[in-house]
Amino acid sequence: METWEIATTLIAAYLGVTLLLGVLANRRLTLAVEDFMLYGRKAGFIVLYLTIVATFHSAFAFLGSAGFFYTHGIGFWAAGAWTVLAGAITYVLGTRIWALGKAFGYVTPADLLADFYESELVRVTVALVSVVFTILYIQVQAQGLGYIISVATGGRVSFELGTLLLLIVAAFYLIAGGLRAVYWTDVLQGVWMYVAVWIGALVLSYELFGGPLQLWREVAAQRPDLLTLPGPNGFFTPGMWIGMIVTLSFGIILQPHMLIRYYTAVDAKTLKALGATTPTYLMTLYIPTALVGLGGAVAMPNIDIPDRIFPELLFAHVSPWLTGAILAGAAAAAMSTLDSVLHSNMTILTQDIYRRYVRRGASQAHYLKAGRLFVVLLLAVGYVLTVSTFDFLVALVTLSGAGALQLLPGLAGVCFPGRRTLTRAGVVAGIAAGLGTLYLTLVVIPHPMGMHGAIWSLLVNGGTALLVSAVTAAPSTGTIERVHGELEAFVYGSPKLREDGALPSGGASER
Repeated sequence: METWEIATTLIAAYLGVTLLLGVLANRRLTLAVEDFMLYGRKAGFIVLYLTIVATFHSAFAFLGSAGFFYTHGIGFWAAGAWTVLAGAITYVLGTRIWALGKAFGYVTPADLLADFYESELVRVTVALVSVVFTILYIQVQAQGLGYIISVATGGRVSFELGTLLLLIVAAFYLIAGGLRAVYWTDVLQGVWMYVAVWIGALVLSYELFGGPLQLWREVAAQRPDLLTLPGPNGFFTPGMWIGMIVTLSFGIILQPHMLIRYYTAVDAKTLKALGATTPTYLMTLYIPTALVGLGGAVAMPNIDIPDRIFPELLFAHVSPWLTGAILAGAAAAAMSTLDSVLHSNMTILTQDIYRRYVRRGASQAHYLKAGRLFVVLLLAVGYVLTVSTFDFLVALVTLSGAGALQLLPGLAGVCFPGRRTLTRAGVVAGIAAGLGTLYLTLVVIPHPMGMHGAIWSLLVNGGTALLVSAVTAAPSTGTIERVHGELEAFVYGSPKLREDGALPSGGASER
């Protein structure tokens, strides 16, 4: 067999396993919307750990970070401090989101914000921001999948066709088994991608340079500009890497596919354990991708698309069987996030838009059918974006995170009680001002004064929200006491929030 045949066969075998898991998940599925969309709120530590780290690390980590090291050098490690911050956010913010979701039956991020701020405009605004910016994340994963298939088949399967085939696979097992299928496949994908990236990087370092240490010596000798800040293109200024830290931590966590995962945890202890342990996985994945990107800049300079450096090196220098297994790991990295984004957007469109404004009071089976149709629609939109536009994977992820970052002031107002709270008008005005600023600081005048546009947008968002909230009506006293009282009971150990999964009366998910 030729190299491309072996690599393609192994990827196909991997895809077959994911489809089988989708079918098995379907047999466990009930007609309950909460089961299809939230795993019945019963996800334990191992399953939740692997799905969270696999969802965090996607084509962006497996392919995009290597491309960023290849282009901009070691500065990506400076921005990599976001991996530690992500764990802290999960420990502090994630547990509070879980507590409120369990107490009041929230299904989407918009449920939480709309309930506290007593506003359907807040709901629609949050839902639209969540969907629009995470569609970019679908594009990131789809582009990665297209690169993988194109390289693995030696160009025999085009980027466009490869993208379409793998999008269909991810949509199929999501439609079949809901979030249970996503979680089960993510367990496989989380392990496979981590092992694959380490094996691939180490094998390449020995094949090309005689080992990691010699690789570093060669990079220092031939491309010392990659080992300095702000890097060969001057990208990693202090303002830029601070912006990336914030965007790739808060910005990713505030995307709906991450927030919804907090709702699914079986208990708060599981989320605290995740916050304490996930940074280890997140951080250590960027050691092998640095070897690939920096070593690739020496071994294969002037590549047309830097994000393809990993598969190109594998195909050129590693045995066919190992290449196929590692590229299957790259596919796992992309699909583990793709299925999660498809699921979260489907959940938002079904719960926040269709169920509330299009078809109220329908059966559970009807909403499941609507959700599956939304998956097909999202697949089509993601595919069109993927084949019609191109950009660096890391740049797309950063833009997606910058959009989701606009939810931070409103979410902080819910989850961290203070003497004053934001208002519905303040939250909406802040998001609008933040998005406008994001456009100005990313498109019109990119990164003014060397500060990443995401930071400017967040500052304007927060300032606008505070100013408008100072002169507009706050949520009712009853709502503030209900929601913040539940948080205080949870944080300070009151038995008010029951650990058996029962919901106290007064839940807001259907209001």
